[in-house]
Amino acid sequence: MLLNVILLTVQVAVVATAINLPLSLIIANYQDKLPVKFKFVLDVLISLPLALPPVVTGYFLLILFSPNGFLGDMFYSVFGFDIVFTWFAASIASALVSFPLIVRPIMLSFANIDPNLVNSARSLGANKFQCFYKIKLNLALPGILAGIILGFTRSLGEFGATIMVAGNIPGKTQTLPLAIYTSVQVGDESKIYVLVGLSIGLALVSLSLYNLILYRDKNSNKNR
Repeated sequence: MLLNVILLTVQVAVVATAINLPLSLIIANYQDKLPVKFKFVLDVLISLPLALPPVVTGYFLLILFSPNGFLGDMFYSVFGFDIVFTWFAASIASALVSFPLIVRPIMLSFANIDPNLVNSARSLGANKFQCFYKIKLNLALPGILAGIILGFTRSLGEFGATIMVAGNIPGKTQTLPLAIYTSVQVGDESKIYVLVGLSIGLALVSLSLYNLILYRDKNSNKNR
């Protein structure tokens, strides 16, 4: 039971991060081409999940992906089953809540790339994809990894949006935060301590990796 909770929590966080990463890279790559007004609107929309209570985010997802919702009806027509109250719904909720934390470091890393490097590569015959793959991704790699770890860590601890759109179904949608909530409700103190300890352990490992990446990137910049 405990192993299933841990595996499901990691699975949800991995899928949520996988959903966010391509969109984050696209936004980061094209941010400098947007007019100032669109950049302002984009920044507000990106930061919105941080300002909204996760329960509100989950409520809107529930409306969209419910059987009567636009996306829910379309998903059922294509795949033949409802998405709400599934582990994938938990991944979508986690992805939306954690999106600002993954996209911000990536956007910052891309913004700090010297455009002259890209222009020089283009003048030597490199196409846009080659510039993106060989120059931008390599130079922005520390920021990309930092964003991935931050988004993954946030997804591990997502509760409010998840419980709204995916529920708290043991063995199906019950992630680590939801299992802690259930244990508190029933007063199972021994299980609470184990689950809380696991949650803290996962967070410490993820944040240690995040700070290690920042530390190594800072030292490499000093040595250049």
